[in-house]
Parts: sequence; structure tokens; C-alpha cells
Amino acid sequence: MPNSKFNVVLYEPEIPQNTGNIARLCACTGANLYLIGRLGFSLSDKYMKRAGLDYWNSVEIKKYDTLEDLKQEFPNASFYYLTTKSKKLYTDYKFKDGDFFVFGPETRGIPEAILNANPDTSITIPMVEGQRSLNLSNSVAIVIYEAIRQNG
Repeated sequence: MPNSKFNVVLYEPEIPQNTGNIARLCACTGANLYLIGRLGFSLSDKYMKRAGLDYWNSVEIKKYDTLEDLKQEFPNASFYYLTTKSKKLYTDYKFKDGDFFVFGPETRGIPEAILNANPDTSITIPMVEGQRSLNLSNSVAIVIYEAIRQNG
């Protein structure tokens, strides 16, 4: 089990299977899961439950209306915003216990206003130019496991 505790934030997630897979990942890594804003599914959605299998009791999931509400609860925490619109690589940052990783909706990504307000912590996973972005649950796994690797 990892020694550090990280936080995954899904801003307006749209696909229940992705959220279910991410909940399972959070359970397996000890990460907390925060769901922000309007969801594209019901939390009782059978597809999301099936994707998370029997891991639902093993993960801390909290719902917030806005990202600002979450940030107000953790005013001293570092928030990183994952986007295809940044040139800053996630591997160039040193993550620490308690960090929050914010991922946008599958079809739109994090809104420009949020990225523009946080240019120093808007980061990307490198991909081949001209390709669509990675699957959301794959992106979360890549970043969480890098944070765990860095923190032993």
C-alpha cells in the first residue's frame, strides 16, 4: 500500500464507466475521489457500479457543487490541472502527499477559465501530436502512479 495519500478530482465527468474505473483505481491506491459539478450520470448508475465492482466501500468519494468549494476546504493544498493545452509535463513536477489532481470532462476537458487562472499548475501527459487525448481513467492512472512512485 502506498505511503502517501493523493486526491483525484473529476470535474463534471460524463461517462459512468470511467468514473467507476477511477473509483477502483482510487481504492487500490488509497487516493480520495472528489466529483465536482454536474455529473453526466447518476451515482447509482449500474454501469458505474459495475466498473467499480466491489471497491465502492474502499474509496472515499465526496461530491461538491463547485471546484471553488473544494479548494476552500483545502486552502493550503496544491492543485494540478491535467490538460492537453499545456506544454508543462507532469513528470517535471515533484508531487507531495495531499496533492489534488484535477481532470476535466471527457469531451471538453477543463474549462479555459480554470486553466488560465492556474497556468503554473496546468500540466500535460505527452502524446503524439494530432491525436485525440487519452482515456480519462488511463490518464488518472498515469498521474497517480507517478505521484506514488515519487513518494515511495
